[in-house]
Amino acid sequence: MTTTVTLTGTGVPFPSAERAGPGVLVSHDDVHLQIDAGRSTLMRLAQAGIGAHQLSALLVTHLHSDHVSDVADLAHSRWVQDHLHGTGPLPIVAADGHAPGFVERVLAANEYDVQVRVEHVQKRPPEVTGHWFDLPDTPTEVWRSPCGRVGVEAVRVRHEPVEQAVGYRITTPDGVVVVSGDTRVCEEVAALSAGADVVVHEACRQSVLAEFVRGTPFETIFSYHSDTLALGEMAERAGVPHLVLTHLIPEPTTPEQVAEYEAEVRQGGFTGRVSVGHDLMTVALASDEAPASARKGVHR
Repeated sequence: MTTTVTLTGTGVPFPSAERAGPGVLVSHDDVHLQIDAGRSTLMRLAQAGIGAHQLSALLVTHLHSDHVSDVADLAHSRWVQDHLHGTGPLPIVAADGHAPGFVERVLAANEYDVQVRVEHVQKRPPEVTGHWFDLPDTPTEVWRSPCGRVGVEAVRVRHEPVEQAVGYRITTPDGVVVVSGDTRVCEEVAALSAGADVVVHEACRQSVLAEFVRGTPFETIFSYHSDTLALGEMAERAGVPHLVLTHLIPEPTTPEQVAEYEAEVRQGGFTGRVSVGHDLMTVALASDEAPASARKGVHR
């Protein structure tokens, strides 16, 4: 089977008609991992042909609202459909700390609806299976599919003032996918990306727009996101063959603005393949190709 990477959302906290909230779907055979669940994730999954009942796990990078606003819809909809599919609780993988309490409050928000549905159809209230892990300073395995074919590693990233923020590395029989989550350009993601086939990384036009945002709230916001030029330098140094840009700050709305993202990453020195993300963009890792770890220096 072929591993696919689908961007279920490439947007930011400001609502957009074209871009759902941040999210990435990594699929291998019947293993489907959703990384983050920003607004409209469930609808984007439906457009991609995946139902909530098919998800093997939800991986959460951090608890900024734009990354988790659809967790309630995802968990609740899966529960509502459970009498049709019998899939059971949604596994949620996240750094320990604030995440367990957040998930508990999400499930409690629909208390009245749960009460009515249990009286009418459902056998029990909604549940999730929490896979909470200590915040790792080096890439550490935090989840593995029951079949054993797909493993997930996590590492702390630099999104301060958010302390419990991580990036993920998903390894399948076809290769390796890295999802940065929200972060400054940092050595932790560089280490996570070593030997990866595809790196999905947030991108912010920080240095190019520095004068324009000086003295505004955006100057602070930009400071804890990944500058496009610095990202290009890091990705080249890490030997990334294919860099997929997402969580684009600011949102590009014209072909010229899309091209500027790639140009700035190139200006940073990156020579591999660049894809400026849009919702439902899909990248495939063909199983008949050697993984990047066996193709050092080869770009595709």
